[in-house]
This record gives sequence, structure tokens and C-alpha cells, in this order.
Amino acid sequence: MKVEDCFEFGYVAKIHGYKGEVVLVLDVDNPPAYKNLDSLFIQLKGKLVPYFVDEMRLQGDKATVKLEDVDSQEAAQALVGNALFLPLNRLPQLAEGQFYYHDIIGYRLVDAALGPLGEVTDVYELPQQAVIAMNYQGKEVLVPITDEIVGKADHARKELAVALPEGLLDIYLDESPGTPDDED
Repeated sequence: MKVEDCFEFGYVAKIHGYKGEVVLVLDVDNPPAYKNLDSLFIQLKGKLVPYFVDEMRLQGDKATVKLEDVDSQEAAQALVGNALFLPLNRLPQLAEGQFYYHDIIGYRLVDAALGPLGEVTDVYELPQQAVIAMNYQGKEVLVPITDEIVGKADHARKELAVALPEGLLDIYLDESPGTPDDED
């Protein structure tokens, strides 16, 4: 299994007890959707390694898990800090108009006032918030992903409805150099 064929859904946070259990942090919108996992992949040294789940106890966005063939503190400790992956076909179904970030790469942004803008080239998950990177008139424009700005996706047309804040595009298109500070 390749990383490109999977999605990251959390990481191994710490060991639990002395019999090889680990605590997973599930970085997902709906952790209960993952409570019946029978297997998962853990990224170790750049490769996805499959593990079968013997037992899982979910508490909020954390799960205490016993993985098959992980029977000691040492074996469990080797997993700590590593990312968790599942195949893309295991993603929960979304309501119409909703999207996963990887789905919208290549979609065209269509603004409510300006019409078609440009193509989504990437989605960056920054600490403050996620942003859509769009190619617009030869420049990369970053569009914050908020409910007020980003609307529904039309998967059939490969379009994403947006309502850009006034002046957002001007920030990226303004070619004039900044004015120097007045010196006293």
C-alpha cells in the first residue's frame, strides 16, 4: 500500500500499560466512525506497515488499542509518534456538496460575484487554519477555508463555490512596492 492511496487519520501518541497497548489520537471529524477498525497502517521509516487490531476502546478522539503481535512495552514504544493511515476507500461518505481536501485538487474555484477564478493546486493545513492554494493569473492565491468563504463542491463539474472577501485577490495582484516607513 502506498501513501498516495491512503489518508492520514491520526498518530500513535503513547504506550498504555506494559502489554503492548498504545493510545491513538484520531485526527478526524467523527471519531466514532473509526471505532470498529479491524486493521490500520502505521508509517514506519517512510513505509506503511499493516497492523491488525485485536481490541479498541474509544474515548473521545483517543483510542486505546491492542495491536496483533505488539506484546511488549518496547514493541509499543517503537510505534509512538508515527502517523496512522487507512486506504482512501475507507473514508466515510460525505453529504452532497461536502468534500475532502484531497478531492478538490484540480477543481475550479467559482466566486459568487466574480465567476470562474482559477484551479486548486493544493490545500495547506496550517496551524491557524486550512487554506486552498489557487493558481490565479499566474500567481498563487491562498483562500481561507471557512464556512463563510467556501461553499459546496460540485463534484460532477469539478467546481468549488466560494465567496471571496472583498480585496483578497488585490493583495496578491498588487505589483506596487510597499511604501517605506517614514524616518525621523
